[in-house]
Amino acid sequence: MEYLIHIAILISIYGILGLSLNLVVGFTGLLSVTQAAFYGIGAYVTAILLTSTGMNFFLAMLLGIVITAIISLAIGFVLSKFKDDYYALGSFGFNVIIYSIFLNWQSLTRGPLGIPGIPRPSLFGFTFSENIWFLVLSVVILGTIYFLCRFITTSSFGRVLKAIREDEEAISVFGYRTLWYKLAIFVISAGMAAVAGSLFASYITFIDPSSFTLTESIFILAVIILGGLANNKGAVLGAVCLILLPEILRFVGFPSDIAAQMRQVTYGVILILLMLYRPQGLVGEYRL
Repeated sequence: MEYLIHIAILISIYGILGLSLNLVVGFTGLLSVTQAAFYGIGAYVTAILLTSTGMNFFLAMLLGIVITAIISLAIGFVLSKFKDDYYALGSFGFNVIIYSIFLNWQSLTRGPLGIPGIPRPSLFGFTFSENIWFLVLSVVILGTIYFLCRFITTSSFGRVLKAIREDEEAISVFGYRTLWYKLAIFVISAGMAAVAGSLFASYITFIDPSSFTLTESIFILAVIILGGLANNKGAVLGAVCLILLPEILRFVGFPSDIAAQMRQVTYGVILILLMLYRPQGLVGEYRL
């Protein structure tokens, strides 16, 4: 039972990450691979505040969102100077920079040693120490983020984002300042990723830079591509598939001496087949 609860918590966290990135990639058409950096900033801000000041988790998470939003605004402004592949390469560079800061600013982040002993959230004297209650908290936050994303994407703001994705120059002709729309959704997406980072830090009770590498950003991108771009349900579905699939492969009867390698090979083959026969993702509405 505890194992299933653990998997469900991870699905909730990656569901939030998928929803956040889908706003930028799926609905706005900006190929960003820097989501793990914002995920990490939220996690580190929360971890540092909880362990060094004893601040309440929800206040620490709020401060993590604010700090992540400020940093993402600066990064988004720089990235706005690029387009298409150069935008992706620029976001790649920023992810590497943020990871390097996590790794080398040892007086603040403890570098590769990480930050241990991160406490679980508490609210009105109740501590979410049991995993089942942490799952409830995670699902509530996932649901809140989902409905917020749905509100954004079905609003007039969301329609402008889709127009930017289809033809930014055309929408600019009608007087829309597309730069501000792109910056706004980039900052909103980063703030949501920071929420996931706060949950991750408090759930695992330990973080180090290895959880926020470029590989993690690519995994989050794979979540929304597999689930389906420009579809909020697809972002959550992609998280379910990519978290569950490796776990299911653990129970396949591979020989013990090559089990780990065969699981990775099988995992890769399944993903390739899905992209060959369902390139728009499982429930996608847009293709890169």
